[in-house]
Amino acid sequence: MTYTVNCSILMTELPLLERPAAAKAAGFDAVEFWWPFSTSVPLDSEVDAFIAAIRNAGVQLSGLNFNAGDMPAGDRGLVSWPARGKEFRDNLAVVTAIGEALGTKGFNALYGNRIDGIDPQAQDAVAIENLAEAAAAVAQIGGTVLIEPVSGADRYPLRTAAQALDVIDHVHSCTGASNLALLADFYHLAVNGDDVAAVIEEHAGKFGHIQIADSPGRGAPGTGELPLDAWIARSRELGYTGYIGLEYKAPIETAFDWALTPADALTSANEEGAS
Repeated sequence: MTYTVNCSILMTELPLLERPAAAKAAGFDAVEFWWPFSTSVPLDSEVDAFIAAIRNAGVQLSGLNFNAGDMPAGDRGLVSWPARGKEFRDNLAVVTAIGEALGTKGFNALYGNRIDGIDPQAQDAVAIENLAEAAAAVAQIGGTVLIEPVSGADRYPLRTAAQALDVIDHVHSCTGASNLALLADFYHLAVNGDDVAAVIEEHAGKFGHIQIADSPGRGAPGTGELPLDAWIARSRELGYTGYIGLEYKAPIETAFDWALTPADALTSANEEGAS
């Protein structure tokens, strides 16, 4: 199975450290998390407990976010936030240490909201510097920094694949960093009005990661109107070989019912892509 379960949005009925084992029990071999701590530099004991939960569950930590601030309060990243640049950079060593311990290769750096009273160009300059440092940090363990367009956050400036790719190009041209890639969340792109099919045709072979949810509602596949099976299959045809991140909202009791049907098109598309 080539899915990875986002344990920060799914199975939230359980304590965070119990979710990797629950994902394994549900039949999955990989998980991903948003930043699972309240600070950029958590206690060593907190980090050790998180690493142990992943290892004891017998799953792969396929992806991890850098600290993105207080997500429930509306924060969407520290990358372009000048006042919190040190906080972001202090986070890099912790993220890299977790990635090294668990063999993680994908690290999502949410760009950050626009801040009142700060020139957007100044924020973008900060972002280029911070992303270059993040890329250098995870390059030591063969990692890739992921840049994601996001929906539902009015102040977040990256809403389309083109905008995220422009950031990646700017970081590369200004600093030489080459281990950055697009996180193609099909739900966010579709909700923001991007042409997902065209993005796939142009860039699928270079996607750093794919995440899915259905729309409307950000529910499980099959609960909305998005052609997720076709988009995944076409991405595979064009060279995408990574995990498909399950980043949707659903009760734990029924969260994976769609994946248990043998004839399910999404399962078939992933199995064909992995063969």
